[in-house]
Amino acid sequence: MTWLLGALVLVLLGCTALAEDGFNAIQGVQTTYKTLTEGTGDAVVEKGDTVTVHATGIVRQTDKKFWSTKDSGQQPFTYTAGGGVITGWDKGAMGMKIGEVRLLMIPAAEGYGANGFPAWGIPKNGDLSFEIEVLTIKGKSATKAKRMADSEQDL
Repeated sequence: MTWLLGALVLVLLGCTALAEDGFNAIQGVQTTYKTLTEGTGDAVVEKGDTVTVHATGIVRQTDKKFWSTKDSGQQPFTYTAGGGVITGWDKGAMGMKIGEVRLLMIPAAEGYGANGFPAWGIPKNGDLSFEIEVLTIKGKSATKAKRMADSEQDL
């Protein structure tokens, strides 16, 4: 019974730490996120959507940026939600709205894993942080949101 109480205390402390830091848990993964800027509209990132974002990735162990769409010569990045990027990014961006900015904390297992990505300076088992800003969403929720907006204008 004592071990159960101890485990419960650890879980509660872990949840408190997340809440204090302003980071939110994501069901089924270890990646967490903090909303830096709220998005607008009814469209949200869902599996199968084509999403265009600005993104900046940093290796947490070294605090070095390895990629940013905001750097000179770079462009916004477009991917398919539901498997078009690393797991932590994919799960961390679900539910985002247009204009929303999130900071994702991605453990290595949900990033580039045990191999890392040496060409980009990501070491083996490198944890990552990504700042993601949703620019456009094309897909189910975006189409539904547009239909709802159009019908409201007709009233």
